[in-house]
Amino acid sequence: MPYCDHEFLLTFFMKLPKALIGVVVILLVVVGGGYLWWKDASTPGKYDDFAKCLGEKGLGFYGAYWCPHCVEQKKRFGKSAKYLPYVECAIPGSKELMPACKEKNITGFPTWIGPGDKRTEGEIEMTALAELSGCALPATN
Repeated sequence: MPYCDHEFLLTFFMKLPKALIGVVVILLVVVGGGYLWWKDASTPGKYDDFAKCLGEKGLGFYGAYWCPHCVEQKKRFGKSAKYLPYVECAIPGSKELMPACKEKNITGFPTWIGPGDKRTEGEIEMTALAELSGCALPATN
């Protein structure tokens, strides 16, 4: 009958170099962290459909990278901000606006422009965007 020589195993693990144990621990941390990042990245954002709908309904969100109100407006959408119909108006290193923003006569940020050139300036609450666009907000939990 086979048996397990506990003394042999204990001696084996005690002789393993500490560096190897460190590498194994680091590898486990990296793999575990990568899995958690992948899991979060593959989960849809709460406002994905709402943000996509805004663009489909013809709204445009005009902003500037240096504008704190634009940053806050995007933060409201969380990871769904990537689907916003965002138009960057600032040209890095210049006081000029991008041509698309000049054509729309954008003078302040953020500016939302909807169908029929209906214009709203400043940060807008999600409920107001829903009314303006006709897009449905997701149900709150």
